[in-house]
Amino acid sequence: MARVALIGANGMLAPAIRKLAPTDYQILPYDLPDFDLTDREQVLTLAEAAPDIIMNCAAFTNVDGCEEQQELAMRVNGDGAGLLAELAKKTDAVLIHISTDFVFDGSKGSPYFEDDHPQPISVYGKSKLFGEQQVQQSGLLKYFIVRTSWLYGAGGNNFVETMIRLAKEKPELKIVADQQGTPTWTEDLARAIFALLQSEQYGLYHYSNDGACSWYEFAGEIIDQIGVFEKLKVAAVLPIPTDGYPLPAQRPKYSVMSKGKIKQTTGLVIPSWQQSLNTYLTQR
Repeated sequence: MARVALIGANGMLAPAIRKLAPTDYQILPYDLPDFDLTDREQVLTLAEAAPDIIMNCAAFTNVDGCEEQQELAMRVNGDGAGLLAELAKKTDAVLIHISTDFVFDGSKGSPYFEDDHPQPISVYGKSKLFGEQQVQQSGLLKYFIVRTSWLYGAGGNNFVETMIRLAKEKPELKIVADQQGTPTWTEDLARAIFALLQSEQYGLYHYSNDGACSWYEFAGEIIDQIGVFEKLKVAAVLPIPTDGYPLPAQRPKYSVMSKGKIKQTTGLVIPSWQQSLNTYLTQR
């Protein structure tokens, strides 16, 4: 049995990890309030559980909240990752650390590669980049950093669930149309993580579903697809510019990532974002 310390066990990615874990994986769950990722002493006591794999699915992901609580964002998303790298070194475990497309400023205009220069424009992006650097500079050799984007799935607040709720409540929705990225279903990300673990080709990878869209296009597709299953109130979805919906944190205008490296390493066939959305909504 491979013993997996699942950090952030109450978060949105964790249910997909549990559901799709190989049968010879034993999941050991850790999360607040019992486990504090920023407490070094507590993190290092996990060595007693002798994990073979440490999976960091914990993060402060409220992008606007990070602007208001910068110190907390840096501690959770940055220092926490460094402490887990220290633990992994101590126990000779493999570390999987989940990062984000928000490490890029969005000015490139074509898909980002793993070796493109990160230039975050929000506290969230800066804190996640700091976490990546903490892992990379820890001296740990057996790690995977997986950057993902626009994540949704069962068991968490996300754009898909918000759109479904609003579509039942409001006749009209205004959605930002000038930010491009790629939605990612948690179950597809979980499969990618297990495929990487099998490969043992350590390093930094990008993973999202295939294709690209704006939030406006994503919202339209969600409403079209969920309309088959549920009665909706919404009659119109209208595109607006980013500055028509001001928020505390800046978002990258374009954060589509290239998946060439992970495809080459694992042989994964990556479903389109529309296809995975359909699978998720059908399951739901």
